[in-house]
Amino acid sequence: MGLLIFGVVAVAVIGLALVRTIRIVPQATACIVERFGRYHRTLQAGLTLVIPFIDRIKVEVDLREQVVTFPPQPVITSDNLVVSIDTVIYFQVTDPKAATYEIASFIVAVEQLTVTTLRNVVGGMDLERTLTSREEINTELRGVLDDATGKWGIRVNRVELKAIDPPASIQDSMEKQMRADRDKRAAILSAEGQKQSAILTAQGQRESAVLKAKGEAEAVVLRAQADAEAQAMRAKGQADAIAMVFRAIHEGKPDQRLLAYQYLQTLPEIAKGDANKVWIVPSEMNKVIENLGGLFSAPKDQTHTDQNGSTPAG
Repeated sequence: MGLLIFGVVAVAVIGLALVRTIRIVPQATACIVERFGRYHRTLQAGLTLVIPFIDRIKVEVDLREQVVTFPPQPVITSDNLVVSIDTVIYFQVTDPKAATYEIASFIVAVEQLTVTTLRNVVGGMDLERTLTSREEINTELRGVLDDATGKWGIRVNRVELKAIDPPASIQDSMEKQMRADRDKRAAILSAEGQKQSAILTAQGQRESAVLKAKGEAEAVVLRAQADAEAQAMRAKGQADAIAMVFRAIHEGKPDQRLLAYQYLQTLPEIAKGDANKVWIVPSEMNKVIENLGGLFSAPKDQTHTDQNGSTPAG
């Protein structure tokens, strides 16, 4: 019976020893092994063996990049305004031994270092610059944190400011200022639009007046040309008519008495005008009357000759 109990105990001890000897380390994880309370080695991912009851795994360190969000921190700017800033830190453990033995809690250390660095950086800026210089603050924070956490075996990859919240009164004043700026820009744009509209309207009216004047000038020129051509054509027609009458008169071989008779026929036409109330008888009137007298006396002489028994000539 005693041998049986001894055998069971021996098997249990051997099984426990085997369990403590064989270790499987997950991927992206490192294990810190201590031997008799002192650092011995760092186990990498995979299957490994340790000496039971002599070696002890102190801690498993996650080697993946980690994201830590810190609660809002009150920070005073250079113009004595308190703003609340939320930060996010992206970091990764590069040395598991240093992260285990150089700092008691690197998460707490990174948080406190971030807060103090943020207050130093923002304390040298006014509110307006703080609100518009996120990238500058991120870069300075990352540089300070990376330098300080390097000896802890930690690499800070990125630092981001989630939110920068000024006091409610400052937010209300900023909103009023923004509304005033927007109203100002709107008024300026409206005035510029009206100015451009007036300029374009004036230019359109000027161009319209110029085109109208050019059109009227061209119309006057065309009317003058048309009148000149019409007068030329009328003058030419009159000249042709006079020439035709002149040719007809010469071809008809008129004598002095016929011309005198035609002259007398035109006198009533001259007297018909409203302005011709008084007109002067020309000096040639006597010759005309003499010619007419000769015209009317010739038939009488011819009749008298016939009555005397004479035969007319020709």
